[in-house]
Amino acid sequence: MDGLARALEALPKVDLHCHVEGTMRPTTVVELARKNGVPLPTAEPADLYTYSSLDEFLAVFWLVQSTLVDRDDWARLAYEAVTDSARHGVVHQECFFTPARHLAGGQRLAAIVAGLDEGLAAAEAETGTTCRLIADMDRAFGPEAGRQLVEELVGLRSARSPGTDRVIGVGMDSTELGVDSTTYAPAYDVARAAGLRLTGHQGENSTAQQVAACLDALGLERLDHGVPVLDSAVLTAQMVDERIPITVCPTSNVVIAHCFDRLEDHVLPRMRAAGLLATVNTDDPALSDLDLGREYAAVAEAFGWGWNQMVEVALDGIEASWLDESEKADLRARVVMAEGPRV
Repeated sequence: MDGLARALEALPKVDLHCHVEGTMRPTTVVELARKNGVPLPTAEPADLYTYSSLDEFLAVFWLVQSTLVDRDDWARLAYEAVTDSARHGVVHQECFFTPARHLAGGQRLAAIVAGLDEGLAAAEAETGTTCRLIADMDRAFGPEAGRQLVEELVGLRSARSPGTDRVIGVGMDSTELGVDSTTYAPAYDVARAAGLRLTGHQGENSTAQQVAACLDALGLERLDHGVPVLDSAVLTAQMVDERIPITVCPTSNVVIAHCFDRLEDHVLPRMRAAGLLATVNTDDPALSDLDLGREYAAVAEAFGWGWNQMVEVALDGIEASWLDESEKADLRARVVMAEGPRV
């Protein structure tokens, strides 16, 4: 690891696009599968995370999800997610969790959230890294299931169910192909009325026109992926003017979604040059053998960016977060005071 990579590893960073299920250590998958009687295609942890397309990746992701059976499993997952990320300079995360398959299988949302909160609280106390949660609707289950999820979440928050104060927003994920994401407007309306923040995965395998339709119809405050935004000058101008953040996942876009052949081909430099609030995040770090320190180093190397440019990326991540202004100010001070590479 060279000097810049070491400095970027230690640089305080935020991760705003990270699926908590996608942080599961391969060894944990094997142990939970054994505990819960879930058959695996292989018992060798190193061979679990193999895929060659987005659909194959989603199959692996769903397999990982299937090993989460009870509250203790969710607590373990959350604890390991934060302690692992903290070792690579992450000081704040806003993690997605996608419970649709578990709810369809009979798990209770209250137990899932309480388990996540238990693990996160323990990891926060140990590391100082903070984590908030975003409940994602799974597009594979349709807009009505999404609305029901949001309504149940809002009801649990009103009843002060354990851990629900940690859930600060809602989003949507899974495949975009053949899906009109604007049909999720009723679910987003419920979330907005309850004061929840709004984001959504769009633009990983859809067009700029579909991204624009989602921003308008759903009132998204943040956009996850957003790869084709620059294809529309009107959309780009809107997002620049309104400072709508994009949570970009460069390595994921190469190795999971295959949007680009190489990291060097990614549109992130053009996004930032255009004035877009484009941030750098991990997506599913364990499933792509990644952490945010290595992602920052890979981005710096691919685009020829130095320390000062990467500090700006880190500061933009803080701006794009849903922390309050005093929390943002504290993190900005930590980033500005960070020690750069030794020369």
